[in-house]
Amino acid sequence: MIEKAIDPQRYPLDKRGPFSHVKGDVALKIYAAHDGSHPPPPPPPTNTGNIETEATPVFQEIKTTMLQEDVIDDHEKKKKKKKNKDKEVRTFHTIGTATAAPAAAPAPPVSTGFVFQPQVMKEKAPTVETRTDFARAGPPTAMNMQMPRQNPEFLLVETSPPVAARMRYRGWDKMASTYDLVEQMHYLYVSVVKARDLPVMDVSGSLDPYVEVKLGNYKGKTKYLEKNQSPVWTQIFAFAKDRLQSNLLEVTVKDKDFGKDDFVGRVFFDLSEVPLRVPPDSPLAPQWYILEDKKGVKTRGEIMLAVWMGTQADESFPEAWHSDAHDISHTNLSNTRSKVYFSPKLYYLRVHVIEAQDLVPSDRGRMPDVYVKVQLGNQLRVTKPSEMRTINPIWNDELILVASEPFEDFIIVSVEDRIGQGKVEILGRVILSVRDVPTRLETHKLPDPRWLNLLRPSFIEEGDKKKDKFSSKILLCLCLDAGYHVLDESTHFSSDLQPSSKHLRKQNIGILELGILSARNLLPLKGKDGRTTDAYCVSKYGNKWVRTRTILDTLNPRWNEQYTWDVYDPCTVITIGVFDNCHINGSKEDARDQRIGKVRIRLSTLETNRIYTHYYPLLVLTHSGLKKHGELHLALRFTCTAWVNMLAHYGKPLLPKMHYYHPISVRHIDWLRHQAMQIVAARLARSEPPLRREAVEYMLDVDYHMWSLRRSKANVHRMMSMLSGVTAVCKWFNDICYWRNPITTCLVHVLFFILVCYPELILPTIFLYLFVIGLWNYRFRPRHPPHMDTRLSQADNAHPDELDEEFDTFPASRPSDIVRMRYDRMRSVAGRVQTVVGDLASQGERAQALLSWRDPRATAIFILFSLIGAVLIYVTLFQVVAVLVGLYVLRHPRFRSRMPSVPVNFFKRLPSRADMLL
Repeated sequence: MIEKAIDPQRYPLDKRGPFSHVKGDVALKIYAAHDGSHPPPPPPPTNTGNIETEATPVFQEIKTTMLQEDVIDDHEKKKKKKKNKDKEVRTFHTIGTATAAPAAAPAPPVSTGFVFQPQVMKEKAPTVETRTDFARAGPPTAMNMQMPRQNPEFLLVETSPPVAARMRYRGWDKMASTYDLVEQMHYLYVSVVKARDLPVMDVSGSLDPYVEVKLGNYKGKTKYLEKNQSPVWTQIFAFAKDRLQSNLLEVTVKDKDFGKDDFVGRVFFDLSEVPLRVPPDSPLAPQWYILEDKKGVKTRGEIMLAVWMGTQADESFPEAWHSDAHDISHTNLSNTRSKVYFSPKLYYLRVHVIEAQDLVPSDRGRMPDVYVKVQLGNQLRVTKPSEMRTINPIWNDELILVASEPFEDFIIVSVEDRIGQGKVEILGRVILSVRDVPTRLETHKLPDPRWLNLLRPSFIEEGDKKKDKFSSKILLCLCLDAGYHVLDESTHFSSDLQPSSKHLRKQNIGILELGILSARNLLPLKGKDGRTTDAYCVSKYGNKWVRTRTILDTLNPRWNEQYTWDVYDPCTVITIGVFDNCHINGSKEDARDQRIGKVRIRLSTLETNRIYTHYYPLLVLTHSGLKKHGELHLALRFTCTAWVNMLAHYGKPLLPKMHYYHPISVRHIDWLRHQAMQIVAARLARSEPPLRREAVEYMLDVDYHMWSLRRSKANVHRMMSMLSGVTAVCKWFNDICYWRNPITTCLVHVLFFILVCYPELILPTIFLYLFVIGLWNYRFRPRHPPHMDTRLSQADNAHPDELDEEFDTFPASRPSDIVRMRYDRMRSVAGRVQTVVGDLASQGERAQALLSWRDPRATAIFILFSLIGAVLIYVTLFQVVAVLVGLYVLRHPRFRSRMPSVPVNFFKRLPSRADMLL
């Protein structure tokens, strides 16, 4: 056995972060042991820094000893300083372990609240090489320590598809249309309009005709019409040109029968003679064609058809029956078509409940405990109980609900008396139509309140059979506030900030064009059903929703559909989601479309008139962790039509002025946002084809406000990243004060003296510095739109239990022991937050204690020091005081003490109110 050993050497420990309290150094003693069967490796050459190692079995043993800095002996420190007078560069060598046994699998991670686990990524074994630059490399800067880089799978991929806009820009395509952000896809369109004078085929003298359009293996059918010899179908078929399997189109008229359908007649078309139509050409006029029998002889009956070759820009494209949906029934065909939807116009309904008079409770000897309940559709709001228990109660309470056009709902105002536990008596009720409520624009005066009669429920049921001679009354003030913007999505990524009234809306500043090109590498979500994925896209910006057609049974769908929106504010976000259609043949009515992924793009991060074409990763967070379901190919262009107005928007408030003149509390805003989301989802689900509730809720992020430990971690990291710049500046200033770089400190002294002598240069210097920094960062500006950041979201290393808690329903549906464990974990996290908040409060209370005489001696010292300071500063030039203070702050380390300064000691001795807490 040959052993080589080196003396223990100490190395300082690097801090894990800017707020870490780790101190001390580590002593390392490394042994290299070789068995007799292999000779030891040759000694490393001294003339080079790269050393190649052989693949020999190596046994490593590292003994580490943690030594705290404050317990190191002074004699040992002096001895170490004398020993290391000359600057020493230590060289570290990587010891090869290519033939070593594989390490045991690591234990699964355990979620411990805000303790962040290190990343574990599966990679290939790195090539064994020697590194000699560790000692020369400085510590990582604060800017580089903000966040580790993302997994390359989750990054954007820039593309250059052959879209017409880029071809026209390069001069390749002079005839390109405005439909220029997508690749042109040619289709063969067949419009079956009607037929006439068809022969009777049944013995009963009836005819149930339908048309079959056949092209190769693709076959489409119209609906059959019972007992009609002159049927009208008005149906369009579209066959993708790149999938054409024949040069002959066959259009056959058949008679629907119980057994085999009867042949009526047919018409053939040669595809080489089909005309080409490109919008904005007018639609092709259909023509009458005489039917032929199976022998090619003209027979009785004619059919009106139009056949042409076009693109997806054709106006017939959205309503056409596509060849990839050949096995879809007519009842489910509408679920696969592309559509445009609009959210209902929403208003805030303000109900000011003032007072009531002459209430008549059933028990006259008891003073009623009265409150008012206001109901609008599924929304229910309740006032606080009246402070005066009398038959003439006063509330003076204001309730806000969400109303939508057309105003078909009724407002039900009920006055109820709480008799006992769970027992309520209705004292009166009034029903109003929303259409009768006046509208208020901006900050106009509220309409005058009105006295309304309260009718008992028994009287309402009997109707007008009898007239009540006496009734209680309630004083209400109702109005529709059209000056607000009704939030139906989170304010962090809102796509619309316009007020409800169209008279208050500003002009548009530009146009947003979105081309949904394709997707690739989607996961098969219907493997159990023998299918892959039936994908469609939904895009939402402003009040306009678009839905692409469903591409059936493919993992690489190609949509190539383009849509446009008017832009009224650049600081808005467009959302694009991809879903798997679960409402095709054989699907249940209660089936829910599955999420494939979502993309958000903020318009203010885009350059105007530039075309962005990228593959966006489709990421979904599930109970089992983060999954990539594929990639979505998008083309995006933001065109500004009013530069002055767009730049002026950066100085205007985000929301209409009513949100600032008469603000709504945050608690009410969250409740109203949830109600607005429910109204939008319910309205769009009633369309044809329906935009289903699960898709709308996913696009609007209904559950964004729910508690999530993962989001809490992400917000902590965001805060730390935001403070890292301040920390870096403080560290830089601390290095200057301690003369780590004497040249820089001397230059700072010179700059400080100049600014003291010429104080008018302070603000110009600051603004010039900001200008130079911004100009320098222009070189490193992002060249692609923002996208979902998995590291920032703490999604790639989230613990399964945290995800299960995040996706749990409200109220919780998990077993009681799991809920108890999560509650204890939340208490632990909240305890740390509570401690931090308490420390911050203590610092503020100590600042208040300077002049509050809570500690009379400390306050007396402070005010006496303030008086002396005021006199000295008054009789001394300001420049002299500034120079003295600056020299004291920047003094050399020889004149510094390791003990805290007098002001810090004085401040920490001030009392706080922490000792007054129970």
